[in-house]
Amino acid sequence: MTELATTPTTATHPLDPLSADEITAAMAVLRDGRELPPRLRITSIALEEPAKSIVRAFRSGDPIERVARIVCYDRDTRTTAVALVSITNGAVTSWEEIAGVQPHLMLEEFFMLEDILKADERYVAALATRGVTDLDKVQADPWPAGNFGSDGEWQGRRVCRAVSYVRDRPDDNGYAHPIENFVAIVDFDAGEVLELIEGDIVPVPEPHGRYDVEAATEGGGSLRTPAPLDITQPDGPGFTLDGQLLTWERWSMRVSVAPIEGLVLHQITWHDDDGPRPILYRAALGDMVVPYGSTATNHWWKNAFDAGEIGLGQLLNSLELGCDCLGEIRYLDSVSVDQEGQPFAQQNTVCIHEEDFGMLWKHWDFASDSTEVRRSRRLVVSSIATVGNYEYAFYWHFYLDGNIELLIKMTGIVQTQALADGEEPVGATRIGPNLAAPHHQHMFCVRLDVDVDGGPNTVSELDVVPVEGDHPHAFDTVTTTLTTEQQAQRISDAGASRTWLIENHGKLNAHGQPVAYRLMPGYSPTMLAQPGAAIRERATFATQNLWVTPFDPDERHPAGDFPARHPGGDGLPRWTAADRSIEDTDIVVWHTFGATHIVRPEDYPVMPVEMLGFMLKPNGFFDRNPALDLAPSPKHCD
Repeated sequence: MTELATTPTTATHPLDPLSADEITAAMAVLRDGRELPPRLRITSIALEEPAKSIVRAFRSGDPIERVARIVCYDRDTRTTAVALVSITNGAVTSWEEIAGVQPHLMLEEFFMLEDILKADERYVAALATRGVTDLDKVQADPWPAGNFGSDGEWQGRRVCRAVSYVRDRPDDNGYAHPIENFVAIVDFDAGEVLELIEGDIVPVPEPHGRYDVEAATEGGGSLRTPAPLDITQPDGPGFTLDGQLLTWERWSMRVSVAPIEGLVLHQITWHDDDGPRPILYRAALGDMVVPYGSTATNHWWKNAFDAGEIGLGQLLNSLELGCDCLGEIRYLDSVSVDQEGQPFAQQNTVCIHEEDFGMLWKHWDFASDSTEVRRSRRLVVSSIATVGNYEYAFYWHFYLDGNIELLIKMTGIVQTQALADGEEPVGATRIGPNLAAPHHQHMFCVRLDVDVDGGPNTVSELDVVPVEGDHPHAFDTVTTTLTTEQQAQRISDAGASRTWLIENHGKLNAHGQPVAYRLMPGYSPTMLAQPGAAIRERATFATQNLWVTPFDPDERHPAGDFPARHPGGDGLPRWTAADRSIEDTDIVVWHTFGATHIVRPEDYPVMPVEMLGFMLKPNGFFDRNPALDLAPSPKHCD
């Protein structure tokens, strides 16, 4: 073994993401420390986050140990391993092979799918029976295969399901031309088609579904051109960005990108005149699942975990000024890796800017005929990922009054289904001639490692209920403290205006109440798949809107670290079976919310954004309105 010198780092904080140089160094250490097989693939390399105690004790200039977590997959033995590599010390500190799991889809596999399909004689012949003979016009999309417990379900193989479309020209919208009742099963390790699943032949729909300028002006139509709207900040933005550290008004946080979750925020803190007050140690998407409600051949099995099975971090867009973001923008780049472990830069994957947000507070006093008003503004930290046909845009908003909001905007192109002449869609909406879009859900589970006023924390459920008695108009609140994991598996209840308080019983405000933040759910359906459905076992997190667990650094993803092809039961259902105490301790709050998408004709050929999310609002965290200290805006109407 050759001797490796310790690797210097440019990191200035323990939570800084790995640089390209550090990733290169980590791979050199791994190759030197172990004999790697020829068909080993690297699916992700990320910072192994240090313990909270190390991060909290860190002071500028302290030494930093840099550790990489490398997920590997051997195509020959079909095994997955996780290596921990100390870049600082030049040593492989851990190598763990994990039986029966598979990592997320790799970019390599996205690109090799069509070559495998088009080299298969059965696939080509089946296309021909459907009138498709020009292979250059065929688009094939990989989908996670799922796990339905069937005997011989390609056991142990790294498979995907592939659905196919026709593109009449290079800039066509392939989703306008689905090849229905036709699914291919592909083994990526063997590079072969295992099976073709075919049903009745349905003609490929012919009308195009393009949405470019040419398509918008077909038939002599014209484009709408709104009046110019310029957003300028002559003195520059009101925030500062020092490496990964973002500060704005009374807020500070650290911003980074992870391979699975995508956008990650650490150490979200409000700064009072008396000093920093932590709120969240770490906030990110834990995972998400998109289950379809159709029974059709091309769709019944679709239930992708777009984070855990695909990896949002490797699919982030390079954002463009004036298109994705508007205003005085600052960007952060990120680094991903290819299947050899070689790093490559992803430019402008995180956008940071400020937005005017209208009125924050106002009152006209009629007795004195005086008015006080303050305008709202918010800091926006955002990223956008494209997963096949869909775009998911994540916007974290921070407000001047202490509110925190996650807003998710979904856009892109809906999945499509070809219809025979005269066929009425079932479990789908007709969106064009011989074309429908199946009903589906988007279920997001956000992991909130809470740290309200430095912790420890407790969660209480707050319901608003009628009060029986002589005053039938009366209502009041009922608060229930959630003390164990099983008790804390909760469903939203809009009728009771249900919210959840994340309290610090060791810190009281001026009114004798525990300081707290309130989790305000938005549109919060749960999974519609019935008991016994395979996806319900695999994505149990989506059956509840709230879960609470004691902090464990190894409990990061609600369906487990490796949901691909997993039969289910991992993650939150396994952890919470112990029914651990969650009272007055370091806790993690998991909030599941989503959208049940009954597609409209207006969602095609490209979908206007659908918005959903939740808010965290201070609840006794302050003694009074924390935005009283804002200066009045310059008056323009005197």
